[in-house]
Amino acid sequence: MAEKDKKPEIRFKGFSDEWEERNLGEIGKFKNGMNFGKEAMGHGYPFVNLQDVFGKSTVDDTNLGLAVSNENQRKEYSLQKGDVLFIRSSVKPEGVGETALVTKNFKNTTYSGFIIRFRLDIEMNENFNRFVYSTTNIRNQILTSATSSANTNINQNSLQKIQLMLPNTGEQSKIGTLFKHLDNLITLHQYKYDNLANVKKSMLEKMFLENGADVPEIRFKGFTDDWEQRKLGEVTDSYSGGTPSVGNEGYYDGEIPFIRSAEINSDSTELFITETGLNKSSAKLVNIGNILYALYGATSGEVGRASINGAINQAILAIIPKNNYDAEFIMHWLRKKKREIITTYLQGGQGNLSGAIVKHLNIDLPCYDEQKKIGQFFKHIDHLITLHKRELEKLKNIKKAMLEKMFV
Repeated sequence: MAEKDKKPEIRFKGFSDEWEERNLGEIGKFKNGMNFGKEAMGHGYPFVNLQDVFGKSTVDDTNLGLAVSNENQRKEYSLQKGDVLFIRSSVKPEGVGETALVTKNFKNTTYSGFIIRFRLDIEMNENFNRFVYSTTNIRNQILTSATSSANTNINQNSLQKIQLMLPNTGEQSKIGTLFKHLDNLITLHQYKYDNLANVKKSMLEKMFLENGADVPEIRFKGFTDDWEQRKLGEVTDSYSGGTPSVGNEGYYDGEIPFIRSAEINSDSTELFITETGLNKSSAKLVNIGNILYALYGATSGEVGRASINGAINQAILAIIPKNNYDAEFIMHWLRKKKREIITTYLQGGQGNLSGAIVKHLNIDLPCYDEQKKIGQFFKHIDHLITLHKRELEKLKNIKKAMLEKMFV
């Protein structure tokens, strides 16, 4: 490895020594896991499988599956604090060689033959050991060494040759602590994001009518009247758009955002049309706040509200509520009903929705004030979900960048 590559781009103050290059086979030993028959699964002793490693950075022993093993096997295939588990075989190529750290001694626990255990012979900081295998340097070495057949595989011989660079234990500790902190923040925001998504899902069930009821299970204080059922076309106006001829260059690269069905929840678009393209086609303009409903293809049944002024094609239905009907309420009702609408009108996932189908949907409606309350409630939840999603993505990007710059 070149001299200049023996120091990371970013370091903690006080560290300047070059890192030491080692092969994994020099600093630890590998061992393949056990192959169990179907009859051995589901009872016996704790057992670490692929799903306990894939996408994780540590192994949690609280919800492990079971597999039959004898005393000698539980000793030979034991798991102790500091062990690193590599995925040996994966259907997804990017999954091969992923790792998770064992953070405590697991009692009477074995691991799958699809996993390779790596047990260190040297001292290494626990958190440094947890994150170093996620760096681009090591991931590229693993993917280059992997072989593909039905699955993508890596073996012990290939893993032994993987090169990594090691700083002294003091620098390892600093780096490991930083990445543990980042991971804790990511876990926290993931938890908040998942929790809010579950709250929203539950409240969609409880704040809209279910199973022919006249009133919802949960409602805001002061509202007691029964809801009424109307056709969506009675309480909204709607229209779809069109696509300017792709063969006419004068219709494109203009200043009008051309919103397509995959972009109905986006505040930007990749395609723009000209005034001429708009006037010479069936494309229609929409305004910020209009409900946009996807009619065609993989996004059928998706719904959002326009974040930009632009034009739509024939795959989108613009829905504009009439007076005394709330757009946010209607949008969330359509979102709640997506699965039911798709199941009813798109047999086997094939075909398209249409403006006529959407107009004839039966919608249950409270008074306008209650619609607004419900709509604003879900808008607020959506806002919080978006904030946590952005923070989650930001933290993941920071982690990815720091893995590049703080490791060699």
